[in-house]
Amino acid sequence: LPQIKKIVLGHYEIDTWYLAPYPEEYSSFDCIYMCEFCLKYMKSAYMAHRHRFKCSLRHPPGDEIYRDRHLSIFEVDGRKNKVYCQNLCLLAKMFLDHKTLYYDVEPFLFYILTEVDDEGCHFVGYFSKEKHSSLEYNLSCILILPVHQRKGYGNLLIEFSYLLSRKEGKLGSPEKPLSDLGLLSYRTYWRTAVYRELLQATDTLAISDADNDTDNRDSPEYTIAINEPVLQAHLDKVDSKGYPTIITENLRWTPFIMKR
Repeated sequence: LPQIKKIVLGHYEIDTWYLAPYPEEYSSFDCIYMCEFCLKYMKSAYMAHRHRFKCSLRHPPGDEIYRDRHLSIFEVDGRKNKVYCQNLCLLAKMFLDHKTLYYDVEPFLFYILTEVDDEGCHFVGYFSKEKHSSLEYNLSCILILPVHQRKGYGNLLIEFSYLLSRKEGKLGSPEKPLSDLGLLSYRTYWRTAVYRELLQATDTLAISDADNDTDNRDSPEYTIAINEPVLQAHLDKVDSKGYPTIITENLRWTPFIMKR
């Protein structure tokens, strides 16, 4: 099968990892060009150059719900901005082997992470979640473009997904099964989050019984031996990288309400 081997997005040339179901007339090209603001895909650098002057967008087509200096997160409704979200899913497929959703985007909300400068809000990555999840999943799919990985952005979006869940009064968890990269990202996030919680605890910590529905009133008590220097060394290493973290007070957001 023909495969697009490279995309040009803004100032970046990015090698693709997987086959994506672009229309046949695009799949025959080794390289396609994308607008980093509206994610429209084009066949040539000339077409992309012309589009840049015609495109009115300088940020994702949704509401900015979070800003911290040069980083901004937008909430985009798959129903209101169908073409943008379909383009986003096709882009994601080139880097996510397991992804199967491309065109049925209306039941989802998309949270777009951007880097902000004088030219606009440049696409970095995103996560999506169902508008209504009976299992209270707070994340369906997550992607950070390869050129922006190892900057702490994956952890940032995971942390943000849990912040939204707390604002909704829900526990929240990612949709299963996770991709290999997704599982790795979550393990890194959970490890650091648990270490922080353990070191900041001044008294006992409650560990929820893994089998709540058995109504076991005689649950055993657990004692955990904590090697504080080891935990602190891990956190010091993480903090020394200067990765961004979510500032709760910067969120400007109202939970989505499903309309009948």
